Amino acid sequence: MSMEKNYDHRQHEERIISAWEKSGVFAAPTKEEAEAKGQKPFTIIMPPPNANDPMHIGHAMFVAIEDILIRYHRMCGEATLWLPGTDHAGIETQFVFEKKLAKQGKSRFDFDRETLYKMIAEYVDENSGVAIEQMKRLGASADWDRFKFTLDPEIIKEVLKTFEKLNQDGLIYRAMKLVNYCTKCGTAYSELEVEYEEKNDPLYYIKYGPFVLATVRPETKFGDTAVAVHPEDKRYKQWIGKEIEVEGLNGKFKLKVIGDELVDPEFGTGVVKVTPAHDPNDFDIGQRHGLPMIQVIGLNGKLTEAAGKYAGLSVLEGRKLVVEDLKARGLIEKVDEKYVHRIGTCYRCHKTIEPLPIKQFFIKVKPLVDRALLALDSKETTILGAGQEKILRHWLNNLKDWNISRQIVWGIRMPVWYKTQDEEYVVSEASPGEGYIQETDTFDTWFSSGQWPVITLKTNKAGDFDAYYPTDVMGTAYDILPFWIMRMMMLGIYMTGKSPFKYVYLHGLVRDEQGRKMSKSIGNVVNPLDLVEKYGADALRMALVMSTTPGNDSNVGESKVRGMRNLANKIWNAGRYVHENSRQKDPSATLGMTVYGKDEEFKKKLDLVVGEVTRQLDDLRIGQAAETVYNEFWHWYCDEAIEANKKGDVGSRTLEDGLATLLKLLHPFVPFVTEAVWNEVFPNEGLLTASSWPKMK
Repeated sequence: MSMEKNYDHRQHEERIISAWEKSGVFAAPTKEEAEAKGQKPFTIIMPPPNANDPMHIGHAMFVAIEDILIRYHRMCGEATLWLPGTDHAGIETQFVFEKKLAKQGKSRFDFDRETLYKMIAEYVDENSGVAIEQMKRLGASADWDRFKFTLDPEIIKEVLKTFEKLNQDGLIYRAMKLVNYCTKCGTAYSELEVEYEEKNDPLYYIKYGPFVLATVRPETKFGDTAVAVHPEDKRYKQWIGKEIEVEGLNGKFKLKVIGDELVDPEFGTGVVKVTPAHDPNDFDIGQRHGLPMIQVIGLNGKLTEAAGKYAGLSVLEGRKLVVEDLKARGLIEKVDEKYVHRIGTCYRCHKTIEPLPIKQFFIKVKPLVDRALLALDSKETTILGAGQEKILRHWLNNLKDWNISRQIVWGIRMPVWYKTQDEEYVVSEASPGEGYIQETDTFDTWFSSGQWPVITLKTNKAGDFDAYYPTDVMGTAYDILPFWIMRMMMLGIYMTGKSPFKYVYLHGLVRDEQGRKMSKSIGNVVNPLDLVEKYGADALRMALVMSTTPGNDSNVGESKVRGMRNLANKIWNAGRYVHENSRQKDPSATLGMTVYGKDEEFKKKLDLVVGEVTRQLDDLRIGQAAETVYNEFWHWYCDEAIEANKKGDVGSRTLEDGLATLLKLLHPFVPFVTEAVWNEVFPNEGLLTASSWPKMK
């Protein structure tokens, strides 16, 4: 039966996905099955996309990279597990849901905790299948029977156990500290989740008794508890330890002058006001000098009663009025309108972050950091990506204790209990007794996802953890290195004594064809599913990985995907030529009988190609492997070998055997068209994805 003249991905992809799933080939063997066959394990834990989000181009990139490795190692006969899952995504999901509520004229404050949680859960459940189906459309050959969600009951249980263990080991503490707080999202963030941007703000030079000092935040002056100078600054040394009287907008007040090395003598006049409740540096100074904290900005983003007549105003409204009143009283000496500084913003809503004093739970990170650094030193874990290990080491060496408390509903509630009006707390999964009230904060999403490789394997099929941990490769974008990779190393080593992965493959960001970051405002965002529908999954996969290297961004647009569709057509046409012409040209030929002039040369060349692609995949040089197999198939096999066959220089059986080998080499990269051609040319050989990787002769 002859093949269709052209390859149409729409006629094949859905059928092939169904055939793969029915075959069960994606299912990883159990520990006993793998041991019985003497199979070496190869494991990748999928980075869990947000459960309620559709796939974006970054997801498509990691799916393509990881699926290439999984298909390759499966064909090599290894016990291969690609464990999929999705993330509840904490504040990101709640933020999206609250936007939905806002369109209905409602807010989170209209519902009690249990109701709001249930509403978000239903919303996530409605959308949770989208990401999975879209990954399947791209060809993801994951073991879907081992799928996990970060809020599965058994996952939550393991997360709570880790927290309890950290607490027992003295690595958890509760403290009033200055935290990064978003007054719009209503939650604290760790330092890693704050986005900094340069901003031009006025720098106000305000009279403070005998001094003039510079500040960009005059609205916080009601929380000042000292003024500080550098202890070696000769201009002010005689003032250290003395008390000054300052004229304020709510009346005169007294402040002590302190000396602290954190003060920069070159900034402004060399004198700074110390507001411990609203600036991280001032908080540190306050801790060293025993200064009280006066909170001027509340969790609602409004000025508190400490601001006197300005109470109830927003920060910006308060700043404007305070400046006007200071000017009216002659208390502003000058204003520098061109002062440029960095401010922290919420990575979700982009509102300015307020440093606010809140009692939170923290993890003492130093013991965890030290062991993660040892794993890097010993090459237990290797970071692939230019300069990325240096960046990871920098984060580890400078990491502050991790604030894991979040003031949101959607997440894993902290197993912490208090007696009414009692500051002491008890860590317990269930209530320790009558009169105890549970903490309302949830865990930082990264606390649960930081345990992902361990808890997904521990809560799956019997023996999975022993068989498949540590995992082999963790693939993700380099921008998530400090958020996730670092925390998985810290917690994974703490929980098991072993780093959770041998290699971290950090792919770059996917940019548009002009090298610009994809942005809705620019209008250059690429929808991967639109491209799959138009050009096929193979074309998108190959466009994403072709010639890429770890840690470097790549440009991908519709024209590149369109170009890679030509490869799918080329594979189909080559298969069609072999299918329709090989037997007709040499019907009696069987392997080893007829040797044409260039058969041996062909076989030697093919052997070299097998060796090169195999080495590149073993070395995780995925972009190079894609380039090699693309070029050798297109320019050598199609342009030279097929033409040599037409001239009678290469035998049809040799050409056919070569096609079988090249389809196997191409399969991890372009699984659909290769499976379709295999089914046409070699209909009695079963599924290509279940076949063995070619070996060098």
